Amino acid sequence: MAIHTVQKGDSLWAIAKLYNTTIQSIMDTNGLESSTNIVPGLALYIPDEQLHTRLYEIRAGDTLWSLAIRYNTSVYNIVGANQQIDPNRLSIGQKVIIPSPNKARIQTLGFLVPQSLSALESINKTAHSLTYLAIVAYSFLEEGWAYRVLEDGPFILRAKQLGIKPLLMIRNITQKGFSAELAGAVLSNSTLRRRLIDSIVNLINQAGYAGVSIDFEFIPPPQRFDFVKFLRDLKQELGNKILHVNVHAKTEDVPTNRIIGAYDYFEIGSVADIVAVMTMDYGYPTGPPNPIAPLWWMEQVVQYSVGLIDPRKMQIAFPLYGYDWKFPENITSALSANAAQNFAISVGAEINYDILAASPYFSYQSIDQHIVWFVDIRGFTLRYQLVDLYKLLGVTFWQLQFDFPQNWAFLKQEIKVIK
Repeated sequence: MAIHTVQKGDSLWAIAKLYNTTIQSIMDTNGLESSTNIVPGLALYIPDEQLHTRLYEIRAGDTLWSLAIRYNTSVYNIVGANQQIDPNRLSIGQKVIIPSPNKARIQTLGFLVPQSLSALESINKTAHSLTYLAIVAYSFLEEGWAYRVLEDGPFILRAKQLGIKPLLMIRNITQKGFSAELAGAVLSNSTLRRRLIDSIVNLINQAGYAGVSIDFEFIPPPQRFDFVKFLRDLKQELGNKILHVNVHAKTEDVPTNRIIGAYDYFEIGSVADIVAVMTMDYGYPTGPPNPIAPLWWMEQVVQYSVGLIDPRKMQIAFPLYGYDWKFPENITSALSANAAQNFAISVGAEINYDILAASPYFSYQSIDQHIVWFVDIRGFTLRYQLVDLYKLLGVTFWQLQFDFPQNWAFLKQEIKVIK
């Protein structure tokens, strides 16, 4: 694997020659619109046939020899990738890079909003990298009935044709957005909870889904235990079908907090087949400009979460987008990772990189001053290593309509996605 960060004076012609590839291949892999325009700080992913990069934390009894056997590599390769370590004095907790022919194995889930049939193309482009497809097409009423918001039939069919398990995604969403009142009213009433469970299961069976992805946000904290009861009863009715539950990211339990208080990680983890921790929107719309999913924060969330949720059933969220903040009002608009990169090129903005956050950003002047935080392949490789390090089940992607060719090229080349 090679990642080339563009320097002043670089050209795609010179970069292609350096890596023995073609300009067109670099453009296709990285979603570039021009063969002549690039900017300093732009990260380019260039697939190669080198060993895959794994990340491991030293435990008691480990030796480089035992690690070489486990990862089907050599001590020589490990030492070459970790020149700062003393092979004879490994420390517990020390992180080492392991070049290996063995790919990391994960399960992935992509979210898709089926607003038009054109969204089918998003499935076609990413099919090789998806285990599950969560079709964002359902909500529910105050009376407890689940209902279809968007037509999902063609997307269920296409997912099955491509070997992807489709999940019915249901949210406590209204025309005004996520509704705490809606979630609270239904979850707090045993009759309405049962009605919601029955209608979800009926819709799953009628449409041919493999399970359900629950995304109830801003649940009132008093319904913390009701939410667990709902999930437990729902799983009982689902049987062998999948119960996938999305939860807000946190680094501590604050039961009274209006955003994270209703999520009892331990109880939810004991009931659900998969728990997806939403490690995104650290920098959020209308808030102060910040990285979308800073790496240091994601690791803090993971460290907290794996103490309560079995890592073998835990996913973390990878955003495929960025935000453009306009000063001084912090008016925010979303754009895909690929669109953010290409916009920086179009306005000639140098791309900066926050090492701790593993996140790129750039500024530009329109009528007002703007800053854009987004994601690129540099940061995503480190996030995949985080998943590997903590032996997590895998990742989720919000959402497939946000174009990010680098990610899908990397997954195809470097990761084994379990179907």
